[in-house]
Amino acid sequence: MTEVEDSEPRLQPLRAQVYRDPRPPEAFARYHERARTRAPDTVYDIVRIVTCLCAWTLFRARGRSAERVPPRGAVILAANHFSYMDHFFMGAFTRRRVRFMAKSQLFKRPMDWVYSHGGVFPVRRGAQDDEAFVTANAILARGGCVAMYLEGGRSRSGTLSAAARPGVGRLALESGATVVPVAIHGSARVRNWRRAEFPRITVLYGEPLRFERVPRPTRAQAQRVAEDVFADIKRLYGALEAR
Repeated sequence: MTEVEDSEPRLQPLRAQVYRDPRPPEAFARYHERARTRAPDTVYDIVRIVTCLCAWTLFRARGRSAERVPPRGAVILAANHFSYMDHFFMGAFTRRRVRFMAKSQLFKRPMDWVYSHGGVFPVRRGAQDDEAFVTANAILARGGCVAMYLEGGRSRSGTLSAAARPGVGRLALESGATVVPVAIHGSARVRNWRRAEFPRITVLYGEPLRFERVPRPTRAQAQRVAEDVFADIKRLYGALEAR
């Protein structure tokens, strides 16, 4: 083993991914209905307090340029994704109530009640889940804030993916919402908490991006927008790496 390999942090391996949820789309209809018609309630505030305290103390999380997130109106927070804690790191430095799209496998009792009341809504990975985009567009149409990850699922290697997935591009074009690129640095090692490793986390918010609305974008159009946003995230992440 080389010296370079020795110096790289060893990451706890992630569990094998389960991409397909065997439950039919109808099983998630009530979660989408609630997300489309109701705002998060007190559950969101309780979870936010607990997770923010955890982020600020255990992980010494710090936010930079959070003022770039518009205080009102439709906003998409588009970030890289290393850890299950990224949702909380991303939302810790803005007063906006951030709505998250989470894999459908998480929506099981008793936690489905917490997710639903906290404003989270499901997406069925491995399927063309248009319902998740209908829900996200409904939230944005009411002036809400939705968080999505350019890479889809968590990076298993702990490094940025080579290319973006088109989902963020599709949502940006369909909704016409402002997109704020977000770089989350350090969270790859959060999975090492069992080894008593609590890395320092930095969240850097980029300059807002705006794209002309396209009601029915093609996959190629969505991919181009996603790559443009991901290019900004890579620049932001590179700046944090260079510190």
